Amino acid sequence: MKFCLQDVKDDLNAFKALIDLYEACKNCSFSRIEIDMQDVSFFSAHMCAVLGAIFYALGKNLNTVVPINIEEKVGKALSRNGFLTHYGYEAVLDHYRTAISYGRFDVKEGSHFHSYVERELMHRNEIPTMSDYLTKSFKKSIYEIFDNSVLHSRTDSGIFCCGQVFPQVKLMRFTLVDLGIGIAASIRERLGLDFSADKAIVWVTEDRNTTRRGSELSQQPGGVGLKIISEFIDLNGGLIQILSGAGWWQRQQRQATYDLLDHPFPGTVVSLEINTADKKSYAHADELIDK
Repeated sequence: MKFCLQDVKDDLNAFKALIDLYEACKNCSFSRIEIDMQDVSFFSAHMCAVLGAIFYALGKNLNTVVPINIEEKVGKALSRNGFLTHYGYEAVLDHYRTAISYGRFDVKEGSHFHSYVERELMHRNEIPTMSDYLTKSFKKSIYEIFDNSVLHSRTDSGIFCCGQVFPQVKLMRFTLVDLGIGIAASIRERLGLDFSADKAIVWVTEDRNTTRRGSELSQQPGGVGLKIISEFIDLNGGLIQILSGAGWWQRQQRQATYDLLDHPFPGTVVSLEINTADKKSYAHADELIDK
């Protein structure tokens, strides 16, 4: 089977294009699936996390997934972060250090994921200046996304992540993906609340809402991770997008929009866009209160 992929940028259409790929190939088994990229002139490298998750999902049906006809510039971009090396392509040296490497972490590899976030994301010069306290809180917020994927999505496929710095437009993008049951199903299963896929994301991103129950609440406060990240994104002038099942949600400039898509993604995506032109210094609100 052959599927012709189009450009993948950073908007809702990019997610739809990748969902179309999954939808077209999800019923294949014991097949060779060629992803023809001859019409792809731009592929936003952080979306390799989404593409890699889809390839992995298709591979679970004993398919062989092969990207073909990759334009040279796109191929270099997807090799600098290590993505294409998983499919027989040679690695390309990242001379300008703009790639945040592609990786997949097993659900039991939380410590390795923590090291990855420290090494690949938090130590980058492009990250706006944060106090030590806020830096720890921000990292914990990203770790919580990983933990939520492990605890609530019931994924057995691991967590996929990737990122990219775009120096010319002063942006950094970072994306995490799981192949779990999705936010709506998790809320329905754990709390008995029946939301559509898009409204489920709206609910879980609202302050004080959580899918954790009972003793879990005393161990780790649900929702804090997305709350801290969203507050930082608001101040920074960045963007956060969440795709889960057929639901899509985005927050930018303190405004949230959401939509219900025609076809579902087989899991959940959290994608961050950080404004690297931001020269402000940030501290956690608790620090300011203490002062």
